[in-house]
Amino acid sequence: VQLQASGGGLVQPGDSLSLSCAVSGRTFSTYLMGWFRQAPGKAREFVSAIGIKWSASDTRYADSVKGRFAISTDNGKDTVYLKMNSLKREDTAIYYCALRRGFWAVVDDRAEQYDFWSQGTLVTVSS
Repeated sequence: VQLQASGGGLVQPGDSLSLSCAVSGRTFSTYLMGWFRQAPGKAREFVSAIGIKWSASDTRYADSVKGRFAISTDNGKDTVYLKMNSLKREDTAIYYCALRRGFWAVVDDRAEQYDFWSQGTLVTVSS
């Protein structure tokens, strides 16, 4: 499985930006897709995740982005998007997407539970 994250860039506070994560090599239909970020000098933190289970799905958001960010997938569920609205300076970070294969009961926010990771894409929010 390979993940390719894209869409980062430089935006001003209050702007919107969309990140994409393309998944290739997936052979299973039950999995989690998550977005994590790491700001300079800080630990990696959970941003959002979506659980895919047959025809059902579930989402989870960090409190810091709830109401501003939205996670979604395309119909084939091989691309995961993170739409980021009302961006703040504190959203500046390298963003990573990650995948955890297999059955899930709850959408996990623990990075160590994810099996595959993308390279990072830098989001800078600055005026």
